[in-house]
Amino acid sequence: MMNLELLRGILLPFLGTSLGAAMVFVLKKDISDRLQKTLTGFAAGVMVAASFWSLLQPALDSSEALGKLSFIPAAVGFLIGIFFLLFLDMVTPHMHMDHVNEGPESKLKSTTKLILAVTLHNIPEGMSVGVIYAGWLSGNVGVSAAGALVLAIGIAIQNFPEGAIVSMPLRAEGMPKSRTFLYGVLSGIVEPIAAVITLFAAGLVVPVLPYLLAFAAGAMMYVVVEELIPEMSEGKHSNVGTISFAIGFVLMMILDVALG
Repeated sequence: MMNLELLRGILLPFLGTSLGAAMVFVLKKDISDRLQKTLTGFAAGVMVAASFWSLLQPALDSSEALGKLSFIPAAVGFLIGIFFLLFLDMVTPHMHMDHVNEGPESKLKSTTKLILAVTLHNIPEGMSVGVIYAGWLSGNVGVSAAGALVLAIGIAIQNFPEGAIVSMPLRAEGMPKSRTFLYGVLSGIVEPIAAVITLFAAGLVVPVLPYLLAFAAGAMMYVVVEELIPEMSEGKHSNVGTISFAIGFVLMMILDVALG
């Protein structure tokens, strides 16, 4: 079951997080505002395109047998995904946190909460990869190996700034680079774990695949609207974030349509 194509797709998002965490070895200080908005905007564009072409469209295609009611699984799954992430944000802190005017102890607590928030947000993304590959393995209409790979690549791109978001604040607080990198990597390890668990539950997943594909789309769109778009549009260099969003969206659309 765990062939090379499947293994590559499962590990790609984790690789994106790890590469982002590795920014502590490249940057001397925190990520510049311009670079952060560029990465965040690009990631947002990628995830919006991936939510539709990699997840919602296959969900709709998979429900064609329902005729005019084929929208029901996509609509229900999407809304559940939105409300599930809303619930997570109610019980955990947001990913963007302000360390200004905080003491060392307060900063440490904030950073710990930040790591927890990023880690929890990674679980639905790992499930998304597991769901799309479960659909591909089942031969489900609308889900191809290339389309599944494109989704994994899109999540990996989105995970890059998340890895940096975890590791860079820890480095700014004086923690050794190797340890900050490790924490960044560990925040992403839940993704391949969630993907593998979802795959092992494929017998349960496949019958409700349209709902789960749409659930993954809703979860991703929540992160985009709640976290990424506000981050890229606040303060200076917002135009950079908007341009990066457009580039990310178009690139992901091209990849998904051309390869999927």
